[in-house]
Amino acid sequence: MTPSNPAPSEMAFFSLLARYGSLSATARELGVSTAAVSKRLAQMEARLGVQLLNRTTRRASLTQEGEIYLAHARRILADIDDMEQQVSSAVAAPKGLLRVNATLGFGRSHVAPLISRFVKAHPEVEVQLQLTVNPPPLTEDAFDVCIRFGEPPDARVVARMIAPNRRLLCASPAYLARHGTPRVPHDLARHNCIGIRQGDEAYGIWRLASGKHTQAVKVHGNLSTSDGEIAVNWALDGHGILMRAEWDIAKYLRSGRLVQVLENYRTPAADIHAVYPARHQHSARVKAFVDFLARHFEKPSTRAAGLATDW
Repeated sequence: MTPSNPAPSEMAFFSLLARYGSLSATARELGVSTAAVSKRLAQMEARLGVQLLNRTTRRASLTQEGEIYLAHARRILADIDDMEQQVSSAVAAPKGLLRVNATLGFGRSHVAPLISRFVKAHPEVEVQLQLTVNPPPLTEDAFDVCIRFGEPPDARVVARMIAPNRRLLCASPAYLARHGTPRVPHDLARHNCIGIRQGDEAYGIWRLASGKHTQAVKVHGNLSTSDGEIAVNWALDGHGILMRAEWDIAKYLRSGRLVQVLENYRTPAADIHAVYPARHQHSARVKAFVDFLARHFEKPSTRAAGLATDW
């Protein structure tokens, strides 16, 4: 009798097939004939009642149904790996699918190079890196680890701080020479302020604190963007005042190309956290990756180098 649910070995077979992208390459990896791979795939499709792969003479591509099957199969296989590692008394090497989300600039400049080093140390982990302007909603099963900035977003997730960070206000010397330097937060209202449309924060509202008092200032400007690197370049070109994280502008502050303003006022926190669902707190691959990030960013030399690099 054919089981109603696919066996894990069947899901592993299809995951391998998707990875190699052809029947012949999968057959070589499994040590069987191409005909045997084709027959097993046909049996899967017959049982499911859908086509999973579009075949060509050289390469196979996933159908929409195949994409859905693969996404769920990889997640289920990763959960099985986690379960086996938890119930086993032996210390197993991290393995399985790890989905990482990060912001565009920071992910490209910092997270991606670390992933390259991580998979060399843990070759059985398959990493998918997704870079987005805004982090995915916590209600969606879209990531295993998300690199976020600011306060931890939700009590339902585990958040580990991997690097201290703060937002600073800055402008070019040329802009300040033309328009003057703000002395108190409300002076910002008469300045050209460069806007960044990111995250869930109210756009155009800058919050600055001194002691226990916080002021919310409505700022205006003729330039706005969703890309932090573009905003920094506009500030360097003398277009206005910018609020940006220290990781992004420290090298320009050191060189004098940007000047910090209102430095006696605090802005909202921007500490860097690795965030992951609570159900993954015992996952070997998640724990290994977050530990790897934390070890890297806690080194003083790494912080100094990071502060000299764009997101």
